Amino acid sequence: MASSSQRRRALPLSFVVIVLLILAGPGPVAGDKTGELTVFWGRNKDEGSLREACDTGIYNTVIISFLTVFGHGRYWADLSGHPVAGVGADIKHCQHAKNVTVLLSIGGDGDQYSLPTPRSAKDVADHLWHAYLGGGRHGVFRPFGDAVVDGIDLYIDHGGSANYDELAKRLGEHGGVLLTATVRCMDGQETSGEAAVATGLIGRIHVRFYDDRRCSYDSSERRPFYGAWLGWTARYANASVHVGLPAAWDAASDGWINPAALVFDALPLVRGTPNYGGVVLWNRHFDRRSRYGQTIKGML
Repeated sequence: MASSSQRRRALPLSFVVIVLLILAGPGPVAGDKTGELTVFWGRNKDEGSLREACDTGIYNTVIISFLTVFGHGRYWADLSGHPVAGVGADIKHCQHAKNVTVLLSIGGDGDQYSLPTPRSAKDVADHLWHAYLGGGRHGVFRPFGDAVVDGIDLYIDHGGSANYDELAKRLGEHGGVLLTATVRCMDGQETSGEAAVATGLIGRIHVRFYDDRRCSYDSSERRPFYGAWLGWTARYANASVHVGLPAAWDAASDGWINPAALVFDALPLVRGTPNYGGVVLWNRHFDRRSRYGQTIKGML
């Protein structure tokens, strides 16, 4: 026979956070909330469809990840086993029925992409325009059919930063393309896509405060986290800067922040900057299980 403690059900995480907020009273002074929550989708077949992610009603932006092969005349999108045939209809549903911005992220944790020359950068930009954006050149296959993503995210972890500024400039020439960059919190211009960010054409920057202990949040020592945040927001004051976090404790090697610490400490720190944009979660697979996004949505 189960004991009374075994029979008791655990309180939902969101309920616990709300109780803590009531007991704690007013927190540190912070800037305005944006309510903006972004999630990466496409990294695990068990995460559900793109449509299901948008139908949760908690995400303002969903980033399809990744176009993992480009720069040498070849192109390949890896969606972790998701059937590509249905993605186009899901994109339209997200955009028109749910008012969710849909981006395509290029790069990721592979090693089959780079931009060796300015010419290759322009070729990749033109391919993105005709295969995923508002173009449509004869002979260029559109994996998502006539669906048009709202923009391109640069998630450049390998191959150096060379010529991503040329890529951004070429995409910028087309107009109406939202350009974002997902960068490591300790990145520099020589080691990532920050060369593209430096063009001033990147409207949103997603700073990954995980998988790098040098700048991940630590309640006992906030300076590395806050210092990196201030560095990004000051260097790119005209861009909207978002805090990138893992959606579960096992979604990254480090950087997970429990909801109470996020609400009471980390968010008040970052919302004090005028170009704070919101939170970006890695990724939908983990968030579906942890419900982290649902828990923090109202506090962003």
